[in-house]
Amino acid sequence: MKVQRVVLASRPGKNGLPVPENFRLEERSLSAELKEGEVLVRSLFLSVDPYMRCRMNEDSGADYLLPWPLHEPADGGGVGVVQSTHCSSVSEGDVVTCFNWPWQTHAVLKGANLQKLDPRLVDGHLSYFLGAVGMPGLTALFGIREKGHVTKGHTMVVSGAAGACGSIAGQIGRLDGCSTVVGICGSDEKCKALVEKLGFTAAINYRKENVSDQLKQCCPNGVDVYFDNVGGDISDTVISQMNKNGHVILCGQISQYNKDVPYPPPLSEAAQETLSKNNITRERFLVLNYMDKANAAIYELSQLVRAGQVKVLETVVNGIENMGVAFCSMMRGGNIGKQIIKISD
Repeated sequence: MKVQRVVLASRPGKNGLPVPENFRLEERSLSAELKEGEVLVRSLFLSVDPYMRCRMNEDSGADYLLPWPLHEPADGGGVGVVQSTHCSSVSEGDVVTCFNWPWQTHAVLKGANLQKLDPRLVDGHLSYFLGAVGMPGLTALFGIREKGHVTKGHTMVVSGAAGACGSIAGQIGRLDGCSTVVGICGSDEKCKALVEKLGFTAAINYRKENVSDQLKQCCPNGVDVYFDNVGGDISDTVISQMNKNGHVILCGQISQYNKDVPYPPPLSEAAQETLSKNNITRERFLVLNYMDKANAAIYELSQLVRAGQVKVLETVVNGIENMGVAFCSMMRGGNIGKQIIKISD
């Protein structure tokens, strides 16, 4: 059978911005003859996420992330349906997912690497398994529960607040007791979505507004918890207004991913001094360390979404040929909520 796939055609360089031309669409023949334990899947939805920028480098900079090989299909989170199977644990018609789903319209995968999904958990919105009821949702939930130490009345700030993870993190913080949740993002449209659709107390457009001044206005009692998705100058500014014994949840550093710096990137001297002086924790957070709790957390997230307590925002692009465009748009902040590519019905 003929399949379309997207391969990494070139690397942007450690200090380079990714461009759609770094990816190439190819057509290949795929044998539908399965070996024992193999499964033929049809891709329904594929995910693009900020961490993938690190995988475009020869060295990802993280021991848990393998670089993408040149001229081979990129991979990441995916959801699909089983078309045929030689694996006893998976049946034809099952909806399945895995973390290393190749960017292909169809693929032969090892059944042992696939996780079966229950579409009822998301009322049939299967793309939610790549966002609010998937890895970004888990990252938000575990980040706040394990590292945020939220108590009633806390003030929380979320950077990258209109992204897949930040948009969920703000809502979890509010549900867990924060009286003030402020999001930082890059457009007026995003600010409006955070406040009007997701229930954030306020939102700051860092491209147009003075973040320091706006934070003082929105958080007059200082910041207790900071969910950091971006790093860089924005994070230095938030940290400068944090209270004693506060907590920085170090989730991502998207502003630094196009630069040749270690992860997590070093803070400015002033920010480092503030952390030390005010006994503020800032620990690296990796969701993979909490996968023993994942099933219960996925169920909790699904119940929150189904009850309308957590709202889901998505930006959906159609067609595997648009994977590279969608990835580069997401890296520039072109998405509101989770960036999804729909591959087939």
